[in-house]
Amino acid sequence: ESGAPIIYKNERVGQSGKKFYAYKFRSLYTKYCTGAQFGQNGVAALEKEKELIKIQSVKLGPVYKIKNDPRVTPFGRFIRRFSLDETPQFLNVVLGNMSLVGPRPHQPREVEQYEKQQKIVMSVKPGMTGLSQVSGRSNLNFDDEVKLDTFYLENWTILMDLIILLKTPFV
Repeated sequence: ESGAPIIYKNERVGQSGKKFYAYKFRSLYTKYCTGAQFGQNGVAALEKEKELIKIQSVKLGPVYKIKNDPRVTPFGRFIRRFSLDETPQFLNVVLGNMSLVGPRPHQPREVEQYEKQQKIVMSVKPGMTGLSQVSGRSNLNFDDEVKLDTFYLENWTILMDLIILLKTPFV
């Protein structure tokens, strides 16, 4: 709807605090895309995003979720609804900076706000899906997300991964 690029690179923090680019299908109008690949436009877009976070974020703590985000294209709403925007992250799995299952990776500016005990989620590779995604997704507050991810880390089994993978398409 708003031209190229269709793949969006978003800087994230992974295992042991290592930064990497997570790949997604772009769901925002180009003028609202943040990131180095968008140059000066990206700087203005970041300011707009910060403004929207203050006004429309439905999450408290270091992670944000903008309700009724006006920056999202109509097609972007569709692919976000079914999490199709995240399918390029299979490339991240192939490249080795993500796994299929694990805690979700967050942006550096979010990780900077983590409390010490919340950083445990960075002890493993982040995942495309995880226990917190199949247990409430965006409706969880950050503390609950960390609790579920910590439970996952402390009780991991292959069976748990299989159950999470099987539940993912249905949530």
